[in-house]
Amino acid sequence: MALYLLVLGVCLLVIGAVLLALMTVGTPRYRTEPKDLLTLFDKALNSQVSEAEWDTIIGYPIRHNDYLDGIRRRASRLMELHGRRWQIAQGKPLLNQEGQAELQVLRDHLAAHTALRQT
Repeated sequence: MALYLLVLGVCLLVIGAVLLALMTVGTPRYRTEPKDLLTLFDKALNSQVSEAEWDTIIGYPIRHNDYLDGIRRRASRLMELHGRRWQIAQGKPLLNQEGQAELQVLRDHLAAHTALRQT
């Protein structure tokens, strides 16, 4: 009987500790920052981005910054209009030439906006 109570006490202690830890730890959140988008755009312009990486960042809404979400939506629209997903496996660019030019303009605009905000 004493062994049963000892096992029950240890189990309740472990379960209580796990529940306490789960209640105090917050949910992890990913915040896309301007540097993340700039890095992604640079990789896309240099044909070094995978489709999964592009979709992970561009497909995730940015709720903490409306300006960045607008940039993300424009980049998503560029992929819809000028994307060449089937050619990534062959080492070719993610976007056609017109899309690359528009992405470069979007990247330069974001870089200028970010530089202004930091000064």
